[in-house]
Amino acid sequence: MQPQTRKLTYHVATTLDGYIAREDDSFDCFVFEGDHATEYMATLRNSYDTVLMGRRTYEVGFKFDVTDPYPYLETFVVSRSMKETPNPRVKLISDDVVGAVRALKAKEGKGIYLSGGGTLAAQLFAAGLVDEVLIKLNPRLLGSGIPLVSRLDKHLELELRSTKVYRNGVVLLQYDVQR
Repeated sequence: MQPQTRKLTYHVATTLDGYIAREDDSFDCFVFEGDHATEYMATLRNSYDTVLMGRRTYEVGFKFDVTDPYPYLETFVVSRSMKETPNPRVKLISDDVVGAVRALKAKEGKGIYLSGGGTLAAQLFAAGLVDEVLIKLNPRLLGSGIPLVSRLDKHLELELRSTKVYRNGVVLLQYDVQR
C-alpha cells in the first residue's frame, strides 16, 4: 500500500478566456467582493497549511509592501533567480522543484495551496503532482495575459467534482486531476 500524501491544489482565479493575471502580472481584473471571497479566505485557513507560488506571483505583493502574503501558512517561493526572500519566514525553492514538492506532499499536514503561476503549474502538472484544480472563474475577458497553464506536453483529463455559482457572476469549479 502506498503512503498517504497531502493534496496539492491549484486554486486560482481566472478569466473566461483563461488568464490568471494581466501581462504586467496585475490582477485588478478579478471580482474581489462577494460570498466567493469570504469562502475563499475560509478555505485558505481551513484546508491548507502550506502555500507554494512562483517568483512572479510572489513579487506582485512587493508593490504593496507585502513580503509574507500568507502569514498563517508555511510559504514557499519557487525561483531560479532569487538568492533569498526579503522575509525570513518565506522559504525559497531554487533547485529540484519536483523533488521539493514531493517532499512537501509526503509531510504530515493539511493540503498544499498552489497559488500560481502558470509556468510552475505546468511543471507540477507534468510531474503528476497536482491532485485538484479549483478555479474561480470570473466574468471577465482580457484578450491577453498570463495563462492558467503554460505549455503542457500532453493534455490532462479533469473530472468535475462540483460547481457553485455566486450572485456576482463568479463560478467556482472543482476538478480532480485524473491519473
